[in-house]
Amino acid sequence: MKLYFSPGACSLSPHIALREAGLDFTLQKVDTKTKQLDGGGDYLALNGKGYVPMLEMKDGDRLTEGPAIVQYIADLAPASKLAPAAGTKERVRLQEWLNFITSEIHKGFTPLFQADTPEDYKPIARAKLSKRFDWLAKQLEGKTYLTGDTFTVADGYLFVVLNWTKFVGIDLTPWPALTAFQARVGARPKVQEALRAEGLLQKA
Repeated sequence: MKLYFSPGACSLSPHIALREAGLDFTLQKVDTKTKQLDGGGDYLALNGKGYVPMLEMKDGDRLTEGPAIVQYIADLAPASKLAPAAGTKERVRLQEWLNFITSEIHKGFTPLFQADTPEDYKPIARAKLSKRFDWLAKQLEGKTYLTGDTFTVADGYLFVVLNWTKFVGIDLTPWPALTAFQARVGARPKVQEALRAEGLLQKA
């Protein structure tokens, strides 16, 4: 398999999942601004959406959208316990977390990264994220990971998007449960491997 990624972007989530699952894969770096592949090639010719991640599977088929990709990865390696079995209530709970992270946290950062966002809107965007962090911190109190004691693909995804706070001027220290979560996930050997492979270890 081949994962199309951009360092530190949301593609880091499936990158972590692939390493945690112990699957064989290669990495293809994408410049998300120019839409060019590292080494040459037009990314838009492969993925008309133009953004990462994209997973090219063994049969040549391509899968996009992070929450879908990480579940596919987890199902390829059920022994890794990165996701509960399909069809169970526990799996639906995992999907609930993935949907919350992608719609309420991930997309909440978008205005803070876009150059054309009016400056007077950015405090509003930060305030919205702060409210989500308030709720999220309560859910993590007394828990190791989002669904309990087992690391899942939702934890990898949350780790990635919370790491973006460092680049948009949000201090996580008011939420000790979140900073502790970041430290736990960031210390995982496979997470360290992914960060190192993307050249991010010193920034994580």
